[in-house]
Amino acid sequence: MDEESKVKIEETVREILNESDMTEMTEFKVRNLASERLGIDLSDKSHKAFVRGIVKSFLEEVESKQQQDKDEEEEDRAKEGNKELDDDGDLIICRLSDKRRVTIQEFRGKSLVSIREYYKKDGKELPSSKGISLTDEQWSTFKKNIPAIEDVVKKMESRI
Repeated sequence: MDEESKVKIEETVREILNESDMTEMTEFKVRNLASERLGIDLSDKSHKAFVRGIVKSFLEEVESKQQQDKDEEEEDRAKEGNKELDDDGDLIICRLSDKRRVTIQEFRGKSLVSIREYYKKDGKELPSSKGISLTDEQWSTFKKNIPAIEDVVKKMESRI
């Protein structure tokens, strides 16, 4: 089978698969439809194997795309639907422990990344003075230096 024939067969098989109801389609039906459209007998062993490979590849791509779509959908839902706010209305990004959390807060018109300890008073969780709030610029500088911090931490851990 020459390269040009392979390309035409693959294009035709993929076209058929894209148009088909995948709950009804079989490899046999795909091969027969491709044979009709191309005017080529695809029933010999080498053609069957070639078509089977195209079908398998197509199905793997579809499955991968569906999983990717599902993952993106879950990420979007997590971003939109699971926004947790603290008692002050600040967005909780993550909880580091029962008492510590990372939040985004507004202060004097500026957004701050706050890593802080919280305490309970009258049933409310309130921020303590133990912690740090970083401006956008400070947060950006910190993020850029995380690899260096990780390297030092690894060296410290290897000494233990």
